[in-house]
Amino acid sequence: MAIKYQFNKTSLNDLNKQLKVRTNALPTLKNKESALRVEVKRAKSRAEELLEELDKQMQSYGYMAGLWNEFEENLVAVNDVEIEVQKIAGVRIPVLKSVLFEIKEYNLFRAPYWYIDGIKILKNLAQIGIESEFYVEKMHLLDKARKKTTQKVNLYEKVQIPGYQDAIQKIKRFMEDEENLSKAGQKIVKNRQAEEEAA
Repeated sequence: MAIKYQFNKTSLNDLNKQLKVRTNALPTLKNKESALRVEVKRAKSRAEELLEELDKQMQSYGYMAGLWNEFEENLVAVNDVEIEVQKIAGVRIPVLKSVLFEIKEYNLFRAPYWYIDGIKILKNLAQIGIESEFYVEKMHLLDKARKKTTQKVNLYEKVQIPGYQDAIQKIKRFMEDEENLSKAGQKIVKNRQAEEEAA
């Protein structure tokens, strides 16, 4: 990215302001990047834990596989999922508040005795599955924000700050050269005037 500037004090002041803004923002961006990196790791490990838990629970109910054939298919359904929005390092993340289930009416006397336990099991498995999906989504959102922040840190650190410093240095050198030439020109004029007066 080429930084546009002119060889004058106004441009020098503008560049100094831009450099100061970026230099002051860089530590904040680095902190944000590291905070996001930590949160991505947390979300990933939590999602993996929940998926392992779901897998363990599914395996623990494997002995009941034959009984599930008797279970009414649409007896338990997820009616709604309540979410909240939480900000983590400036990134809006959906957080699971609760899962609302709808349980259809059934005849307690005609249904097998294990239906009540079956409903609890299904609700628990659905809760774990939905929660793991939220953590996976949280991980993706945070990782996307982390990548953007990393790009911005690299842009500031490797491109813009050195570019502004280089431009400021060029303007200062130009202005110093111009001042030296002006002084040299004044000396020459003074010397000529002194020679003319002496002659």
